[in-house]
Amino acid sequence: MKISTVCTVALLLLGLSAIANAGPKADIRQLETDFNAAYAANDLDKYFAFYTDDAVLWFPEGRTDMPSYKKEWTEYIKSGAQIQGAILSDYQRFSPQGDTDIASYLLHLKTQEADKKFKNEIFQETDVWFKTAGSWKITHVHYAPAPAPK
Repeated sequence: MKISTVCTVALLLLGLSAIANAGPKADIRQLETDFNAAYAANDLDKYFAFYTDDAVLWFPEGRTDMPSYKKEWTEYIKSGAQIQGAILSDYQRFSPQGDTDIASYLLHLKTQEADKKFKNEIFQETDVWFKTAGSWKITHVHYAPAPAPK
């Protein structure tokens, strides 16, 4: 009798754990989809709203902060450049406690430069999300060119 009770409690706890982690997994997947859709649509207000004001960003050019990135990216888009498409692949995620989530993926990017030339590139991106005051925000991004496929 005791063994069946222990097994039942263990299964119940395992099920509750799975339910607790299902929320952040679905939340972050949708947030990543919306975040990259705003990026691909060149919707700067919506795109920047996903970040905390003190986010740390590592780009190929080095580390930057949000005020610098907002200024640089806004000028780039206003110069006539446009993201034409942003598609995620090889999506992976990890959420240790449910209040932090790390999403990592390849971003297939098509860009039209201000001179109307097109670029097709693949980047490796990792986004760190924190849930504060009931809302998920990006606090850290690492964005680097992916090696050429072999």
